[in-house]
Amino acid sequence: MKNKYYILLLFFMLFVFFGCSKKNAKNIPVASSEDSLSSYFSLANDFSLAREKRQEYNNKAFDIVINQENDSLNRVNLFKVANRYYNINNWKYFNKTVHLVLEKSEKVKDTLNIIKGYTYLGDYYESQAILDSSFQFYYKAEKMYEKLGNNFNLGKILINKATLQFKAGDFFGSEQSVIKALRIIKGEKGINNILYDAYNLLGLVYNELSEYETAIAYHNKALVISDDEIIPKVFQSKATTYNNIGLLYLNLHNYTKAQSYFKKGLVQQNLKTEKPYVYAMLLDNLAYSKMKLKDSNELPELFYESLKLRDSLQLTSGIFVNKIHLSEYFASNRDTIKALRFSKEALLLARNTNISQDILVALKQLAIIEPDKASVYSKEYIRINENLQKEERKMGDKFSRIEYETDQIKGENTDLETKNRNLLFGFSAFTILGLFLYIIKAQKAKNRELLFKQEQQKVNEEIYNLMISQQSTIETNRIVEKKRVAQELHDGVLGRMFGVRMNLDGLNRFNDEIAVNQRNSYLSELKNIEQDIREISHDLNREKSELINNFVAIVNNLFEEQKKTFEPKLATIIDPTIKWELLSNAVKINLYRIIQESLQNINKYANASAIKVELKKKEDDLFLVVSDDGIGFNVNKAKKGIGLQNIQSRTSECDGTVDIKSKKGEGTSITITVPIEQKQILTEK
Repeated sequence: MKNKYYILLLFFMLFVFFGCSKKNAKNIPVASSEDSLSSYFSLANDFSLAREKRQEYNNKAFDIVINQENDSLNRVNLFKVANRYYNINNWKYFNKTVHLVLEKSEKVKDTLNIIKGYTYLGDYYESQAILDSSFQFYYKAEKMYEKLGNNFNLGKILINKATLQFKAGDFFGSEQSVIKALRIIKGEKGINNILYDAYNLLGLVYNELSEYETAIAYHNKALVISDDEIIPKVFQSKATTYNNIGLLYLNLHNYTKAQSYFKKGLVQQNLKTEKPYVYAMLLDNLAYSKMKLKDSNELPELFYESLKLRDSLQLTSGIFVNKIHLSEYFASNRDTIKALRFSKEALLLARNTNISQDILVALKQLAIIEPDKASVYSKEYIRINENLQKEERKMGDKFSRIEYETDQIKGENTDLETKNRNLLFGFSAFTILGLFLYIIKAQKAKNRELLFKQEQQKVNEEIYNLMISQQSTIETNRIVEKKRVAQELHDGVLGRMFGVRMNLDGLNRFNDEIAVNQRNSYLSELKNIEQDIREISHDLNREKSELINNFVAIVNNLFEEQKKTFEPKLATIIDPTIKWELLSNAVKINLYRIIQESLQNINKYANASAIKVELKKKEDDLFLVVSDDGIGFNVNKAKKGIGLQNIQSRTSECDGTVDIKSKKGEGTSITITVPIEQKQILTEK
């Protein structure tokens, strides 16, 4: 559910800073067509008026502007009309107006307005959830701003692209785009509006990556600059950020703190008038936090008030969230009929809008309310979830392909303009040269990859040899210690035995009671000496057995360090039949690093109380299983993390496979399977 909240909120807040049309005009006398136009623009942007009235005034402004001559002022006015359609969520007329102004700009080669038109079309397609088309227009605008050296607007476009990557589930890509934007705008003036969007988006990204402290830090940064005068008060930036922070605490199950932030957002001046969708969202979230705290005060009235407002604004995504929350509320109050009604209404709405994530949420809620039909809902849930995961994986590649194809088309168009007379020759030469360069580049890339692997192999071997050397030094010291113990046995225990023997010889001449008692005493002493020798012998043999294999000793050292340093209980099982000395150093160092990386990930993120590590052999495969009982994570989203990528890379070097199983709240299990070559016989025949 948190994706739905954040994406909905980000969608409304990210692009409202474009253009100057969102400032209200005051005290404009109506005397001419130009004066009437200014008045209509002002009234169309008056948030105190009803949505229908604002649209009526904007339509009148459009009727005046459409008949004007195609000059710079006319194009500016058309963008103002488009902005006002955007503010009232009239996407049809927004799209129509933007295409019109773009067409006029292209006729006179007005570069800045062409770029602005591309940006607005990106906004439009994003609002319709057509992310690839949105990305395409943003990318065109980005390239044109780069060519102009306009870093300020380039930073805005990069934030827009980062938002699309966030929506597509590419959180690491989104983070990189935001950081790139921050670097580009560094040193520019009047950038707090861009910084606000960047910090908010980074807060959302780190929330998805479960780095909650970092997420809260960035939202607090956004909160600090939300009062900047460059950000108009009408945008209600502070209320938006309070809502974001509240949602973070909802995800952390700190409902009391979440509720305090939602209340702070609701008390912002003119919020309901200027940003009704933010007001509705805060109402819904406040009601939800109350429900979680079992505070029935003002419930379900707050839910209904939010739903009514969202209905009036035609906010489909918000309506869906409201109905799911109402279903949860009535289910918690054992009112199954109402709970079922709202969840079915939510499912129908999700199907009509064809938003897969909403469908999944509705199916999950229905499975809880109707356990007898849970299997039916679960089957559909699994099917849709699998399709959604495939689409999310494809979307990042699709964005890259759009960038490549857009650049390719631009290059071809430039080539056609400059080589119009010799089209066939130029195209052939370009193709041959491109193919030649591609072959050279591909060969160089392969060589670099090979050299990298060789260097990595050498480094791994050196690391392993250093570890072996260290272990050998330890064993040498132990051998010295054994020699010392042997000397002690010879000089101490044998000396005691010699003394006892001499005393017994001396008593052979006597048979009285005193002599008998002394002989018994010396016999007991001999038994004690015998037991001491036996215990020392057993300890030495056991220590020798434990030091047979250097790799096992190294791994055990790692386990001991884990037990000393971290709280989770560690259980380890190593198959004693495995002959580690027959495995290559490369395989062993990779297995060691995988265990090390897995333990680090568990210590850092899992919040586990118990860890289990197993090394075992089954048939022709060697298995490494690392499991924990921690909080778990979303496997599909986390696969892009550096830690898991390292594990997958090292497993690939061993020609093995990785199987990661995890669910939030149910712990994590990582199984590494390494095939055993014929020459690597791991058990005694």
